[in-house]
Amino acid sequence: MDGILIIDKPEGWTSHDVVARARRVLKEKRVGHTGTLDPFATGVLVLLVGRATRLAQFLSGAEKEYEATVRLGFATDTGDLTGVRREAERTADCATFKFEELEAALSPLRGEFGQVPPMYSAKKVGGRKLYELARKGEEVAREAVPVRVSEFEIVRDGGGSFLTLNEDATCDVRVRVVCSAGTYVRTLAESFGENLGTGAHLAALRRTRAGEFDLSRAISLEELPRLLDAGEEFLVPLEAALPHLPSAHLTAQDAARVRHGAAVRAEGLWEGGAHVALFDEGGALVAVGAWDAAAEVLRPRVMLAVEK
Repeated sequence: MDGILIIDKPEGWTSHDVVARARRVLKEKRVGHTGTLDPFATGVLVLLVGRATRLAQFLSGAEKEYEATVRLGFATDTGDLTGVRREAERTADCATFKFEELEAALSPLRGEFGQVPPMYSAKKVGGRKLYELARKGEEVAREAVPVRVSEFEIVRDGGGSFLTLNEDATCDVRVRVVCSAGTYVRTLAESFGENLGTGAHLAALRRTRAGEFDLSRAISLEELPRLLDAGEEFLVPLEAALPHLPSAHLTAQDAARVRHGAAVRAEGLWEGGAHVALFDEGGALVAVGAWDAAAEVLRPRVMLAVEK
């Protein structure tokens, strides 16, 4: 069983939980994911099954899109609703914020900038995961990581409202974010609050897209066994992972050579070292090759042909 499985991850599950569940249902050990979602978050989790696991390097850096709820009024130690409330100095009355003020606070958080990873994250410093240190009450210096936020916008409700006042005097703002891989949306939420002069944290997070894959292709974990038993198609083909790569269609002879790991001559216009998706005469993905400009050959780097 080989292909890409798009799961709509439920709240409360870790990404590892989802992978483990898929392995059991599919009876396939080779299952991995291309980008972690926090347990409280929901939405698109891209799983690679069988030979598709060899394509992880081409998917892990894909752009992500999210819908989120930022709660204004107080910050938490984790940056989201699972954390402990931080006792802060007097903050602004969020109910008085005008749309223009919210927009002005979002504006500096668009574009390319450095973002410091939160302590409650899986990023490693000195070989140790930050969240492991945070749970022990330790805090270490972290270097800012370059991120890109292409879109960060307020989403109004059906009545046109941009702010929801809660019973505890906090306020919710729904936002949409399109960002590079490695961007922490809860850190964006905290920065948004700081720009407004109030504490803030994520109250909800849903990933709606990861690269080429959005919720329209996603299935639930509950659906997976039923689809499998019914013999219905639920895996996305391997080549769907590589639309951003140039491609080359091989003759039958060259395809046979590539299947055995041999380089093939080509007249490509690619830059040296560029990855190229290699297809056989029938349109099946055989391998991902690298273009050797000096020798004018395509050298197989990731083998994807079915083993015989």
